Amino acid sequence: MPVQYLSIVEEHQAVRNNVGIFDISHMGQLIVDGTGAGEWLNAMLTNNVDKLDVGTGQYTFLLNERGGIIDDLIVYRIGEQKFLLVVNAARADEDFAWLQGHLVNAVLTNRSVDFGGVAIQGPQITEFFHALFGRDIDLPARNSIADFPFDGTTVSVARTGYTGEDGIEVFFRATDAAKFWNAALERGQPFGIKPCGLGARDTLRLEMCYPLNGSDLSPERNPIEAGLGFFVDLTKPNFIGRDVLVETKEKGPHEKLVPFRMKEKGPPPRPHYAVFENGERVGEVTSGTLSPSLNWGIGMAYVSTGLAKIGSQIDIEIRGQKFPATIEKKPLYKKS
Repeated sequence: MPVQYLSIVEEHQAVRNNVGIFDISHMGQLIVDGTGAGEWLNAMLTNNVDKLDVGTGQYTFLLNERGGIIDDLIVYRIGEQKFLLVVNAARADEDFAWLQGHLVNAVLTNRSVDFGGVAIQGPQITEFFHALFGRDIDLPARNSIADFPFDGTTVSVARTGYTGEDGIEVFFRATDAAKFWNAALERGQPFGIKPCGLGARDTLRLEMCYPLNGSDLSPERNPIEAGLGFFVDLTKPNFIGRDVLVETKEKGPHEKLVPFRMKEKGPPPRPHYAVFENGERVGEVTSGTLSPSLNWGIGMAYVSTGLAKIGSQIDIEIRGQKFPATIEKKPLYKKS
């Protein structure tokens, strides 16, 4: 997946206004099967897989014993006791090794090399879906997954997304990747489809304050600190990292991940830039960019909890100079 095919701004605007397609074949796919699969996954992941009906999915975390985030992922229940885990590419091998090392009463298979995938996002997704699969085929419900015939093969279509727009993810045999990619670009021409790279993915997700593993999420940070406690079910009696999360929630985190917007036109914020308040360093930027939708510098940063309030005034140090910014409410981009 390249940084860009055309330009980051052109690809970004295609997703916001029409439809864009991302090659996500690099992401990992792990299959968990067996009579104890659901029970075991509930001991490994923060969200509650018991809430999933067959054909539905949820966002969740894989944690270490310190409550730190090994990976954020989506788990789909694709059978009564069969699950598909879609994991980040850079973490796929680490995830598999961690899960394999804790495996109980289930079968774990790494199918990453067998699958290709694309994410198709944008307000034209419904019409484009019908162009791909037929006018009589219904778009899957939000956070669900289903199989569909496509040009002599079968593909799995999930309806989630990482851009703030409606969209789908399509998974297929790796040998069918080029076939599906080319067909999607051809059939998407009437809808203004553009191939999109990592650059547009980053600007789109950051406008929505969606975290990026390795930047906003890491093994040193837990989901409570990242403001993602909604995806943690502390009513479950036991999962790896639970005790740390309970303590963090009771005592409150020392730092929180917050979105911010620059107050002046100027150089955009970037990861690892220092955050100041009244001359005192209070945190660090984890993600930053110039928003194509807002035409303004935006970012996310971990800051001291006492400062992590909407409207708080901070300064971002950029190349030795401090620039004012304001902590904002999520998301930074709101559709009119």
